[in-house]
Amino acid sequence: MQARRIARELSLLSISQLPANQSRLDDQQLQNIMLAAVRTLTTEVQETLETAAAEVKRGSDRLLSSETRASDVQSARAMVQEALDLAQTAINRVGMAVELPELIQLTNQKEVRAYALQVISTLNANTAAVDELLTQSLVDWQLNRLARIDRDILRIAVTEIMYLGVPDKVAINEAVELAKRYSGSEGHRFINGVLRRVTEQIKTKSV
Repeated sequence: MQARRIARELSLLSISQLPANQSRLDDQQLQNIMLAAVRTLTTEVQETLETAAAEVKRGSDRLLSSETRASDVQSARAMVQEALDLAQTAINRVGMAVELPELIQLTNQKEVRAYALQVISTLNANTAAVDELLTQSLVDWQLNRLARIDRDILRIAVTEIMYLGVPDKVAINEAVELAKRYSGSEGHRFINGVLRRVTEQIKTKSV
């Protein structure tokens, strides 16, 4: 995993821990917020594995039901397919859980923490400007009505583009990857579209 990619993920999880009244935060406060984010990741590992186990059991129950309760071949086939889908979902969750301990370990790297702190502190100091640009770039949406995870992914990307010198294509691609992991099924497409309008706004203002 690339250090900055991990740092972005840590930033995303940390931002969700920020207090509602986001006054200027000192380094110690930011470190505490990041520690809380790592703890959140650790809890997620356990919850993900528990959910996967429950889905495996549900899939097994559906298979048994298909043998005893299905009235015809078609309904038995549907039950078996549902069981297979549940098993696949469980496998995907286990795969995510396997990745998380590595992520947690890598968050302790100085380079990762340093960039995550830079992203969080820069966003915290410039939230108003970042949100203004996002508001101008949204079509038929209000920023405060977005799912928090989508809003935070957008804020990180705009912060990187506006203040940290990250090329817009890199910031957009990284935001899309975060959305694929944390947002809803269509979240990555929505975020890609918003950020492309953001870059157009920035280019227009710089002309």
